[in-house]
Amino acid sequence: MPYAILSVSDKTGIAELAGALHSRGWTLLSTGGTAQVIREASVPVTSIADHTGFPEILGGRVKTLHPAVHAGLLARLSVESDVRDLERHDLDPIGIVVVNLYPFRQTVARPDTTLAGALEQIDIGGPTMLRAAAKNHPFVWPVCDPSDYEELIGAVDAGGDQDEFRRSLAAKVFTHTAAYDSAVAGYLRGSKEESDAGGLPEDLMLSLTRVQSLRYGENPDQPAAFYRVSSSPPTGIPGLRQLHGKELSYNNILDLDGALLAIAPFLDGDLSACAILKHTTPCGIAVGRSPAEAYRKALACDPVSAFGSTVVFSEPITEAVAEKLTDLFVECLVAPGYAAPALQILQQKPSIRILASGDEGRFGDFSGHLAPGLDLRGVIGGVLVQGSPTPARPAALREAGADVATARAPSEAEWEDLAFAWAAVQSVKSNAILLAQDGAAVGIGAGQMSRVDASRIA
Repeated sequence: MPYAILSVSDKTGIAELAGALHSRGWTLLSTGGTAQVIREASVPVTSIADHTGFPEILGGRVKTLHPAVHAGLLARLSVESDVRDLERHDLDPIGIVVVNLYPFRQTVARPDTTLAGALEQIDIGGPTMLRAAAKNHPFVWPVCDPSDYEELIGAVDAGGDQDEFRRSLAAKVFTHTAAYDSAVAGYLRGSKEESDAGGLPEDLMLSLTRVQSLRYGENPDQPAAFYRVSSSPPTGIPGLRQLHGKELSYNNILDLDGALLAIAPFLDGDLSACAILKHTTPCGIAVGRSPAEAYRKALACDPVSAFGSTVVFSEPITEAVAEKLTDLFVECLVAPGYAAPALQILQQKPSIRILASGDEGRFGDFSGHLAPGLDLRGVIGGVLVQGSPTPARPAALREAGADVATARAPSEAEWEDLAFAWAAVQSVKSNAILLAQDGAAVGIGAGQMSRVDASRIA
């Protein structure tokens, strides 16, 4: 009988897979909780300890690190000397390895996780078996993803070498273990010490998981996809929930990024905020005593450019705001939440994409584009890395002790507008000029080669 090892943290579909393999004549080897799930499904299974003749030790830290396991995984069955070695030592080849790893990322994402707790979630035996099986994939099926179970059974039934599928499984394994190691390294390295030293990591490792395949990029001839950072909980755009509308496009996602950055300085304030963006740049931004007032003031800045825009609010959208939005063609609308009547009104617009915060009623922290505290930008042959800018809160201007450069000092109302403009202008592309009055942008000049031209446009 051929042997298969099943040892998983994610038990999704494992009982069904075990039953399918057993019915096809495979002898199942397993450990701990996985073996219990298989037995509860009335499927025969042998513990790894019984197979190796060596018990689990060190509180379970050593379970599968044994020649009876790894010789069975690494033996090349087309090489006579490998087969003789197995026979000489009475070892059996292992033809399938189904392993997924301890939930390290989920563990370290919890705020109460200690270093000791994190270390216990660093999987050793799992990656070792997966890598051995993937290296020897011409003779071993290496499986790390429950979504591959059904295709695995189909391949076993089909017989033959199935070289392409085996190779794809091996590639997935090495991607999986590399991402896992990257998450561990990132956690252990941390960021505080390097930040205190005024430096950045010598080696920057990022693991990205595809969220969505996109029809195309900025132009139809550019293939594109959207990825999130694997090593941290979904935040920013991956943390949003889409409630209505077509799938997001590449340009939609860029505009949403600009929208979240534009609204960030106003999330902790006492006033509601609204920003209206086209091509990642605000064409209107304002604060008000209510979301409706903030929207009215933001729209007044440039109602023509607002056609086909992305609109973001700092507070949940009310029915009154939804009524006003029906008069404007909006590509994307994002807010912390929506009153039920407001959502019903907005969903009558077929072309709008409606998104809400994953944390109902508020936006979480979305500083740092690719890694906590870091902004990355691709250039020819490399990547530029810098610390993420801290959103300039309106109060920051006066807290910094800004110098007055004019003969007359600003009035209190003018100071408030200056503070608003200081926070709002950071989301405008340079050269950037923003004119503000009564908590609203009244003119915006963006992306000009000349500051004079930007001023004239504003």
